[in-house]
Amino acid sequence: MQTTAQKLKLIIFELNTEEYSIQVQQVRSIEKLLPITRVPNVPAHIKGVINLRGVITPIVDLRTRFDLPEKPYDERTRIIITVVGDLEVGFIVDAANDVLDISEESIEPAPEVVGSVETKYVQGVVKIDKRLFVLLDLHEVLQLETLHD
Repeated sequence: MQTTAQKLKLIIFELNTEEYSIQVQQVRSIEKLLPITRVPNVPAHIKGVINLRGVITPIVDLRTRFDLPEKPYDERTRIIITVVGDLEVGFIVDAANDVLDISEESIEPAPEVVGSVETKYVQGVVKIDKRLFVLLDLHEVLQLETLHD
């Protein structure tokens, strides 16, 4: 019997020594840390905006968003520029490690407890060999879903 499991391409990145992933079709580019202009009266996880090739892009620090301990930015720090819906957003991560092809069968549903990241941000967990990656749901990370009463 032949299976027709769909293939996905994931960007693997690091936060607080854990590995996370997002689907590559949501990624526009991966940049070294750029100067960030602060914006007043925004939530703490929004670090400000950058001017990336003429596009003003909001920047979210995923460590702050996930209530992880702060860490000074260094030469491995990256900004992953993503497209979520019709919004372009940059996410600050500790390092961008890898691009992997996986089959959808490798994605397991999010367990009740996934490290220190709330499960509402998690689309699933990817198992490849002995590695585990948390697959993030960027709509939830940004809370783009419409709120209903």
